Amino acid sequence: MEQKGKKSLNHYMRSLHRDVGFFIIGLTIIYSVSGIVLIYRDTNFLKHEAVVEKKLSPNMEVPELGSMLHIRDLKVSKSEGGILYFQNGNYNKVTGVATYSSNELPSFLNKFNSLHKSSSKSSIHLFTTIFGILLLFLAISSFWMFKANSKLFRRGMILAGAGIVVSIILLVI
Repeated sequence: MEQKGKKSLNHYMRSLHRDVGFFIIGLTIIYSVSGIVLIYRDTNFLKHEAVVEKKLSPNMEVPELGSMLHIRDLKVSKSEGGILYFQNGNYNKVTGVATYSSNELPSFLNKFNSLHKSSSKSSIHLFTTIFGILLLFLAISSFWMFKANSKLFRRGMILAGAGIVVSIILLVI
């Protein structure tokens, strides 16, 4: 039995869970939307066509050109007068200018995705790491939402177990 005025661990975990949840709601929405968009990155979902012109080094070889343009498996369809033609564009070997069309997301979604895909070299990596830790805290602190001997706690444990099993199945498939 609790003494009056002394707060239990459950009380503190519930309060922290609530406050952290409210604090990270904006980032959670951004990560959710960008995650959904990234699932369909191999399609033209929400994309529009944009013409891109880049000044590169002259006389580049095809593999290096593909790497610089971020086009995987770049295949040249024809070469004519120092100009290499590839799907949706061309590269002038003399001037180094590459012109091609690309399907791109709207700029705000590109910003969402860059936040979602940040690496340790990114200036925001610490922020995204803290976000991941806060999400982990929310997952773990949810076990303190109900008293251990209650029906709701047992139901939560069953659902958590089912979620873990489904996650493992998805990793194995």
